[in-house]
Amino acid sequence: MARTPFTLAALSTAAVPGLEVVATREHTTGEHGDYDTAIMRTAEGRELIVRVPRTQAAETEQAADLIALGALTGGIRSRLPFEVPTALGQSPFDGSRAVVYDFLPGRPLELSRVHGEIAVSAGQAIAAIHSLPTGFVLEAGLPQQSAEDAQRAVMTEIDRAQQTGSLPAALRSRWYQAAADQSLWRFLPTVINGALSADSLLVDDTAVRAVIGWSALSVGDPARDLAWVMGAQPDAAEAVFSWYEMGRQASPDPRLQHRALLHAELDLARWLLHGHELHDQAIIADAESMLDTLVDRVHQNGVDPLEQATGPVLDAAEVEQLLSQRPGHSDGMEPVEESDEAANVESQRSSSSDDE
Repeated sequence: MARTPFTLAALSTAAVPGLEVVATREHTTGEHGDYDTAIMRTAEGRELIVRVPRTQAAETEQAADLIALGALTGGIRSRLPFEVPTALGQSPFDGSRAVVYDFLPGRPLELSRVHGEIAVSAGQAIAAIHSLPTGFVLEAGLPQQSAEDAQRAVMTEIDRAQQTGSLPAALRSRWYQAAADQSLWRFLPTVINGALSADSLLVDDTAVRAVIGWSALSVGDPARDLAWVMGAQPDAAEAVFSWYEMGRQASPDPRLQHRALLHAELDLARWLLHGHELHDQAIIADAESMLDTLVDRVHQNGVDPLEQATGPVLDAAEVEQLLSQRPGHSDGMEPVEESDEAANVESQRSSSSDDE
């Protein structure tokens, strides 16, 4: 059962002692949202957001996100041209916990808006992440993956997708050939967000203002953070990659776009696996439909194994359909009043320090 904004506001005051909430509104998490979420306005006019996991998977993700945000110290954040969430406090509740963050500006990026200044800013934002020193990730005990590890991980994902019985033979062959291509996997691992998608980027009319969702922060394949770009129009994707490469000022990665395209296609297999893990027939059917569409596009375009970027894997509407399974946003502020639901909320204050 979803918690109301009033309950979430009460949890927030327990998580952040001294917090005075004067208004709250529900923050829509979409049909398959894994969090109960609300936005609050404080007496000082500041906006905060509180999130409580609905599922064990969401709780695990939230815990990983908190570790990653703790690793992103003040010194590391100062290297980034956008804002990153800050966890302000947490409170145990109903076997889980509520976590309060500052509410960051911007709206989730839509693939149809990836052009012009937004394309420039997106490329530069991702380049800034990948240019961070790897040491802080390793010191925090977060995952690190070599190029060889990345190659093996892809092989494993293809095997797992094959075992579902839903992977078209044409895609299995296409992906295995790419995974076995040693030239594809000659890259220098970088700091990556690891779960970057269009809706991870909060934008205004001209630039990326913030990046959310850091639960997969690690050292690994930079192409993973660029897979979502392959859902944009070809000229828009090319612009993002161009500005990304200028922002990196590092050794060229000639197969970067090819690996990004592979990861973009594999995201459909990951969606299929997610459906099987949850035993959710709706997700499985959705993934199977997208895989069939991809097979049709591969055949129609006469595409050889992943040797060249060929434009969007799916059209923008289909990619947005996949992204829509993730948390969304809504407006409508309500005044905070006393609620019986909010009674007897335990409090626990946690704090972390930025030491760089």
